[in-house]
Amino acid sequence: MPEGPSLRKFHLLTSPFVGQVVAKVGGSSRKISVNDLNALRLQDSQVHGKNLYLAFVAADGPLGPTAEETVVQREAASGASSPAQGGQEQVCPPQPHPQEEELQELQHSSSEAPDAAGGPGSWLRFHFGLFGSIRANEFSRANKANKRGDWKDPVPRLVLHFENGGFLAFYNCRMQWCSSPRADPASDILSVEFHRGRALDALRAPSPICYTLLDLRYFSGLGNIIKNEILYLAKIHPLTQGSLLALSDLERLLDCAVRFSSDWLGSKLCGKGLHPQIYQKEQCPLGHAVMKGTLGPSGGFKRLTWWCPQCQPEVLPQDGDPSPVTK
Repeated sequence: MPEGPSLRKFHLLTSPFVGQVVAKVGGSSRKISVNDLNALRLQDSQVHGKNLYLAFVAADGPLGPTAEETVVQREAASGASSPAQGGQEQVCPPQPHPQEEELQELQHSSSEAPDAAGGPGSWLRFHFGLFGSIRANEFSRANKANKRGDWKDPVPRLVLHFENGGFLAFYNCRMQWCSSPRADPASDILSVEFHRGRALDALRAPSPICYTLLDLRYFSGLGNIIKNEILYLAKIHPLTQGSLLALSDLERLLDCAVRFSSDWLGSKLCGKGLHPQIYQKEQCPLGHAVMKGTLGPSGGFKRLTWWCPQCQPEVLPQDGDPSPVTK
């Protein structure tokens, strides 16, 4: 399902519609009453981790500053500069993940209780599933026949038609009303506010490093593709305990996470696809056989993981080292 770089691109697609009024709605969603969005103004669009948030207000109400304007004002005051976002392009579906992984993450998403019923002034939260995407001023078309041999176009969960004639179509996503975005920029690896120190402290835990990387408290937006790729780039075995790694190894892993995520976002904005080195591969770039396993903490998510035993040797605990944490 879409990871941080894809959500950033979704944000670029929705941002041009901020300030416009919804003239007509459609879609197959039964989780919310889509007609409640009629005649509302899209006030803001924000991305936090793997979630997109859209704010709606009454069309005749005041239009306050957007999140981007607030960030620009804050950075201008502190002398910081924000990274270039690039232009708007069509959003393509990300590489597929196994159905079991989608079910696990959607169950996690649904475990977050929605706020009171939404209305004018509320935020609509989007969490995307397998092949989840957004299209601006176009609908997704079938690129192959289904199991019955039919060429049937995907059905959007939500379509927002705006007064200027443009529209947004949302595919394979869960929607919930909330009073405000659940945000922690310090945990977002693509945010200028990402807190490296807190992330390093989390990586030092005596638990398998692949578990920590998927902990959204410290690495929101980092998903299974990024996890697999950066562990290979940093030459770290996924089951190695973080507490057994040198600080320089953890620093390198963190550098790989930020650089890989930023490069992936840049590739998306240029219309280029991802070319993984280890994810879903049978051999690593050096020609070694790749191992595959379903790894995750006890009682938590189990994710398919790929690694090269030769390029990523496991660091085993010595006598006196703390036992691994599995919960």
